[in-house]
Amino acid sequence: MSNFREKLLANLDKIKQNDLHHQYPSKTNDEIEDTLFQNYRTELSNSACSNPPDQRQTETPKDDSTIDSYRYIPRFHFELPKTADSLAQKLREEARTLFLQKRSKELLDNGEFKLLWSLLEKHHSPPLVGDEQYINYENYCKVGIIAGEKFRRYLTATTFARLLASSSNPGKISVISLFNYTMRKVWLQQTRIGLSLYDYTGQGFLSESDMESYILELIPTFPQLEGLEKSFHSFYVCTTVRKFFFFLDPLRTGRIRIRDVLTCSFLDDLLELRDEEIPKDAQELNWFSAPSALSVYGHYLNLDKDHNGMLSKKELIGYGSGTLTPIFLERVFAECLTYDGEMDYKTYLDFVLALENRSEPQSLHYLFRILDVEHKGYLTAFTLNYFFKGIQEELSAHRAEPINFDDVKDEIFDMVKPIDPTRITLKDLISCGHGETVVSILIEFHKFWAYENREVMVTSTASDDTHNL
Repeated sequence: MSNFREKLLANLDKIKQNDLHHQYPSKTNDEIEDTLFQNYRTELSNSACSNPPDQRQTETPKDDSTIDSYRYIPRFHFELPKTADSLAQKLREEARTLFLQKRSKELLDNGEFKLLWSLLEKHHSPPLVGDEQYINYENYCKVGIIAGEKFRRYLTATTFARLLASSSNPGKISVISLFNYTMRKVWLQQTRIGLSLYDYTGQGFLSESDMESYILELIPTFPQLEGLEKSFHSFYVCTTVRKFFFFLDPLRTGRIRIRDVLTCSFLDDLLELRDEEIPKDAQELNWFSAPSALSVYGHYLNLDKDHNGMLSKKELIGYGSGTLTPIFLERVFAECLTYDGEMDYKTYLDFVLALENRSEPQSLHYLFRILDVEHKGYLTAFTLNYFFKGIQEELSAHRAEPINFDDVKDEIFDMVKPIDPTRITLKDLISCGHGETVVSILIEFHKFWAYENREVMVTSTASDDTHNL
């Protein structure tokens, strides 16, 4: 860096101001300065390069006509700096950090929220509706003026109109609704800035390692995770990150959009851990809670009979009700990432998320890939029969009456109603609304038996209810 500075100063000393304007008659002072900077940076890069001159990578010089065109057509594309250009990389990283710090200072803090609440209470528009305060547009504008410039970006006419649309009081909006809306908006902006700090490329995406770093630093801020042992932190991070990537990256690109993270419903579940007290039943339903994460990992350890940290096909048979067919599990190990024929914890988490959320499109995408034995992008009668053989084997083992495959096949096609009557695509499976049922009766005997005897079970339940009455 010091060599570059010395080089730049030396070149500037050699050039007089009049000479610069004579050399670049159509450019402004800023454009001349930028051109000189680019030329000196290229010269410095070339001098540091050890390759022969004919192999050096230099920037294409811009002629005067190209630069002049920027006066009329705004530049809309900026290439990312090359990896070898450390100066540009550092400059971009520093600029992004300063930008995020500036945006963070624009957000309201706790003291400013207290001020906003007191102003809204003071200038609410009587009368009260029950115990709830309302405010009209005139007083709303007055609060914005008194509060100051920092608050006006939140107290806009658009915000008032949006809240008015759902208000039960004509011409007025609820004070508590306005305050909660403002808090939610600030919270989203804070989260966006926090996530962007881990987006080292600055393109609005997070890799798996980026997300892991973000979650790891969040753990100490969650009161609900205070009792979590440090030795379990890495497993907790893995459990948490897998849910984000399973649902937000079903095509396995290795990255997720920050925008998708902000708009997904389970981000609220994660940040719910900031609350001091959460009911026990709510914790059990929250994938990100300590009891839930420990339960998932505990089941994994219980399945690992040989205690080698991995699961074989034989060990995975014990998952859930223990009635997943061997044919289905064979396909799982054929399609999913394994190590010497065994499944690690990360692959197991994808498996669990798919089976526990079978109605979700991402889960159906995962399971469809396993069912698509021929890799044709659709399921045929042959495919359905291939998996139903596993169910028939279970029926035989339980000495149950055999089921005719053609009846099951016709029922599946009737449920799905595919565009092509001879094949079922992933799109057909998702749009029909019965994807969970179709998949379940092909891969799990317990689910098939419940479906096959659903009418008997409904009648039995109705009889029990009548008896209780």
